[in-house]
Amino acid sequence: MGQSKLKTNKDLFAAFFRVGLLGFGGGPAAIPLFHREAVVNYKWMTEDEFGDTLALGNTMPGPIATKMAGYIGYRVNGVIGCLIALAASVIPTVVLMILLLGILQKYKELDWVNSMSAAVVPVVGVMLAVMTWDFFQKSGQALGIGRAILFTGIAIVLLEVLNIHPAIVIMGILILSLTSFKKGERSK
Repeated sequence: MGQSKLKTNKDLFAAFFRVGLLGFGGGPAAIPLFHREAVVNYKWMTEDEFGDTLALGNTMPGPIATKMAGYIGYRVNGVIGCLIALAASVIPTVVLMILLLGILQKYKELDWVNSMSAAVVPVVGVMLAVMTWDFFQKSGQALGIGRAILFTGIAIVLLEVLNIHPAIVIMGILILSLTSFKKGERSK
């Protein structure tokens, strides 16, 4: 294995180990961390490619964190990269889950433990809101602001009012956008 492949594998492990270590709140909370590593820090993919990967990953069954890690790792360095990224993202989660849940369970009656658990929720909410705003802006650029608002409104009604599964909504909007709008056609 050449020096560049070794460095690539080390980078994959470091990036996904950080995501696994810091991704409190589950897969959705880790998405901004995946974005930071894959798009901003290492430039393994563009903003659009990340958005496409996330959309496709959300339509498939299973945890989003492992799907994202596996795909990005595979894209960067094939099967070896996939395995390294998966291991790096899962190992810290498993170890921390066993240790922290054991500690939290032992001391669950203490006020500071309850406060600490509750304090994580708004941080995850802000991370998801920032990511949502970024995706909305990209949609506005790609589709035009009118269509972006329309699709966002449709998605909110389908998901929150009618309780339709997110995978069905994503697939429906993808099909609608592919069949209704020609490539390159944009609203100004």
